[in-house]
Amino acid sequence: MKPFHVSLSFSLFVLGVLACKTAPKSSTTRPDASRTSIDWAGTYRGTTPCADCEGIETVVTLNDDRTYSVKRRYLGKETDFRTSQGTFAWNDEGSKITLRDDGGTVFLVGENRLFQLDKSGQRITGNLADRYVLTKNQDASGLTERYWKLTELYGKPVVTPEGRKEAHLILKADNNRVVGNGGCNNLMGGYELGPGNRLRFTKMASTMMACPDMTTETGFTKVLETADSYTLRGDTLVLNRARMAPLARLVAVVMR
Repeated sequence: MKPFHVSLSFSLFVLGVLACKTAPKSSTTRPDASRTSIDWAGTYRGTTPCADCEGIETVVTLNDDRTYSVKRRYLGKETDFRTSQGTFAWNDEGSKITLRDDGGTVFLVGENRLFQLDKSGQRITGNLADRYVLTKNQDASGLTERYWKLTELYGKPVVTPEGRKEAHLILKADNNRVVGNGGCNNLMGGYELGPGNRLRFTKMASTMMACPDMTTETGFTKVLETADSYTLRGDTLVLNRARMAPLARLVAVVMR
């Protein structure tokens, strides 16, 4: 009986070893989270760093058929965009894309974000890392191409003096431009939309006229510098900053 016991133990040991060798390995490969689970097609915008200019205004459009277009404008040096287009490819994990005809530019694709990567395909770090992020344009229906008259500033009603221009804004749909007036001077610049009703005004500038009372214009300009989100209810637009009280309230009127 003893030899049979030894032989049986040895057989069980061999079967255990074979089972370990033939058992399938658990996969650690990340699923195609970006490529298949998020709505990545659309237009992304941001201003990336530039070695010899104020920044590179960058607009990337990704299409469902894996074609793309890129527009870049070197701020302070050029007034027109340079445009390129072509096709892009996903990596095996479905998390990164390479713009084949754009010098091999690589982006990590996130929820409503494109993260520009370095030449080795790694995330850029350091003080300027946040500036290598492009934000997807959100649905701006009801927000753009409307004449927004300023009616309240820091909780106080705004009254336009007789003979003066009323403070207002118009967010243009093309190229995310802003035009308007502060009550004295014309305003111009750009805007960026993000998830969760995020709104940021960029590169704002104005003419340099002097008026008797600049209180409204000074306050309005400050709002445009600090606002980071908005609330839209019908014909009322509220500009906000984090959890602070509303900075400004504007009402849509028939476009002048």
